[in-house]
Amino acid sequence: MKNTLLARAALCLCAIIATSVGAQEYPSRTVTIIVPFAAGGAVDTLARILGQKLAENLGKPVVVDGRPGDSGNIGARFVAKAPNDGHTLLMSALTTYSMNATLMQGQTGYDLDRDFAPVSIVGYLPLVLIVNAYLPANSVPELIRLAKSRPGQLAFGSAGNGSIEHVAAEVFGRQAKIQILHVPYRGAAPAIIDLMGGQIQAILTTTTTAINNLKGGRIKPLMVATAERLVTLPDVKTARESGLPGFEIASTYGILAPAGTPPAIVARLNREFANIVAVPDVKTRFQQLGVETTAMPPEEAGRRIRLEIDKWNKVIREANIRIE
Repeated sequence: MKNTLLARAALCLCAIIATSVGAQEYPSRTVTIIVPFAAGGAVDTLARILGQKLAENLGKPVVVDGRPGDSGNIGARFVAKAPNDGHTLLMSALTTYSMNATLMQGQTGYDLDRDFAPVSIVGYLPLVLIVNAYLPANSVPELIRLAKSRPGQLAFGSAGNGSIEHVAAEVFGRQAKIQILHVPYRGAAPAIIDLMGGQIQAILTTTTTAINNLKGGRIKPLMVATAERLVTLPDVKTARESGLPGFEIASTYGILAPAGTPPAIVARLNREFANIVAVPDVKTRFQQLGVETTAMPPEEAGRRIRLEIDKWNKVIREANIRIE
């Protein structure tokens, strides 16, 4: 028995040493951050900011690779099946994935809680209701009246079935007591293009996506889904001011690695991202996009993900939201 215990202790020691050595050698090559949504959207923009700084800190190239489609599930499946050595990461819209867990139960091709190792939560981003600039509605009450005069004809775009834009639009329609037409896209960016062209009339999208596209004058913001007005959009009314109290929705962004990634590598990445979001110019760039930066240890990030899943499961079931 003594020899058995010594053998087990030796194996544990070897595993610890191997993990430590692996972490010290990490990264040994290019690190890839998978962006599961279309280029130009909030997830893509944030990933490029973080990726640039991560490359500087790690001393290795960091590539941002877009793999959009299926409400972000294509990119998530790719990372879930990638080698768990810390060289492939997912820039995740955790709120969207939490919604997918309920709306697409058993159909996503991965389990958010089981197939990933949470690295960190990096920011929170509220939604903004924007419409085509030529739509005859300059406020939420006017939009609601217009929608009621055209039942089922007000087209809301989204980044895909089950995306945060989709769920937010459905919740908006129910709270405003209007019928909407949901039009899914392969990401927020193509939806914005059609919004500008008048093919759809509205979208509830992230402040990043909205701000990035307001300068052209072809879209206009009507409401922010926050309790207080945003510094970046000070003239845009809140949901409460627009007659929709309690309509507050924000997207949570985080970094995930494949399940089984060595804890030492996860801890290293967690420290790196915590340092990055604390850099003044990064905080400023995030704030300009309407993102509130944050950092937390992997264990807390895991708890926050489970809370997101539970929260949106309840919202979706109570609102009876389904993917047609």
